Amino acid sequence: MMDNMTHFTTYTLMEPHNAKSYRYIYFTCFLFLYVMILFLNIWLSVVIVLEKALHEPMYIFLCNLCVNDIYGTVAFYPKFLHDLILNSYVISSYMCAFQAFVVYTYVMCEYSTLAVMAYDRHVAICRPLDYHTKMNKFSCSILLGLCWVIPFLNMFIAVFLSNRLKLCKYHINKLYCDNWSMVKLSCESTEINNIYGFFVISFYFCLSVFIILSYIKLIIACKASLECRRKFWQTCVPHMFTVINYVIAVFFDAMYTRYGSNNVSESLQNFLALEMLIVPPLANPVIYGLKLHEVRKRIFKSFVNIRKQ
Repeated sequence: MMDNMTHFTTYTLMEPHNAKSYRYIYFTCFLFLYVMILFLNIWLSVVIVLEKALHEPMYIFLCNLCVNDIYGTVAFYPKFLHDLILNSYVISSYMCAFQAFVVYTYVMCEYSTLAVMAYDRHVAICRPLDYHTKMNKFSCSILLGLCWVIPFLNMFIAVFLSNRLKLCKYHINKLYCDNWSMVKLSCESTEINNIYGFFVISFYFCLSVFIILSYIKLIIACKASLECRRKFWQTCVPHMFTVINYVIAVFFDAMYTRYGSNNVSESLQNFLALEMLIVPPLANPVIYGLKLHEVRKRIFKSFVNIRKQ
């Protein structure tokens, strides 16, 4: 599978529990999930793009969140559905690196977008007079660019550091490739990868702290005004649900990937690995679509227009 100059040309991935017996059931369920993720996120994105009334920073960042969800799930679902149909769980080394790159740029971009959305709500509620000055088209463009550029740079370096390692194993104990699982296949020192991974985790941990502190400050600020409380309930509560769900999902996935025990059941392993690829992409458009009044109103309007046609 490898020679002296290259890494393994193929890896084997974890096979789902009782895949031979239940693979068509798995295929149907995951196909349904993927179609729903695509439908909900594309519909919400199109509504935001087409409705001029939604061309505000908060909704633009929400559209970015939906686009990112589509981007991230593309790396997992088509490959996994293909594996289930063929009952063959192998992946080439370059596709494994590509899958790891896309999945974790998706994770980092999601974090970055949630942090930007928290900042947007903080300015809107705590400094409403400065909102249009601070959140103008230029600053929004810069923030959106950073949401994508920083994750891409982080993962480019991470994948580069992983690919330089000489590997002596070829089985990834997960349903999809991730960078740390690839690093663990190495029989060389991974100290540089550890240090860099700690740096990246620390950076996004700081983003999580920033988001939490922003909402603590918002809650304190909203006590004094009924209008602020109304705005907080309408625009911030769905965001808080999204943040809490995502932070928990990524935390458990990261902790298990790095420090997981072999005593953990296979079902729990798969749940921890897949939760961040199932729940946030499904929940984000539903939570925001139902809770944000302007989005909900225009979604229903687009639905009525489709029915009339």
